[in-house]
Amino acid sequence: MSRIGNKIINIPAGVQVSLDGATLKVKGKTAELIQTLDSCIQAEIDGSTVSLKRQSDDKPHKAKHGLYRALVNNMIIGVSTGFKKDMELVGVGYRAVLKGQFLELSLGFSHQVIMEIPKEVSIAVVTEKGKNTVINLSSFDKQLLGFVAAKIRSFREPEPYKGKGIRFVGEDIRRKSGKSTGKGKK
Repeated sequence: MSRIGNKIINIPAGVQVSLDGATLKVKGKTAELIQTLDSCIQAEIDGSTVSLKRQSDDKPHKAKHGLYRALVNNMIIGVSTGFKKDMELVGVGYRAVLKGQFLELSLGFSHQVIMEIPKEVSIAVVTEKGKNTVINLSSFDKQLLGFVAAKIRSFREPEPYKGKGIRFVGEDIRRKSGKSTGKGKK
């Protein structure tokens, strides 16, 4: 079940990985991340590689083996290079304004939507005339970045008829034709 868990993780230069019991610490140039491993998973650090071993071939152990390998790999990538997500606001009058660590969104509601952005996530709003507003998110923590992006998207998800809403840059939205295509048939 877990072929991912068997892959060895390479540690890039400038990243330090330490193991203290079941707690794995990854420290790099941008941040330090900590992950507590499950009791069925053991980590081994050999010079510039990290490998994870599982206790048995039971199905839950195999699943956790791949999960923790992916989490540790994301931690190492996060502290060395980081992660980015770009989102765009599609719709007439949809705007985003950054006020410190607060993101103020105008999404066609009768009120402004205000969201506090965690300090681990850096955010920038790019507004160009004639183009959609783009929100750039970046962080060293992939889980937190995905959570913040999903929360922003949940305020106004893209609708299938006109495609208005908050979407990720490059995301394809399945479009529906609407009622006008069925008129005239009897």
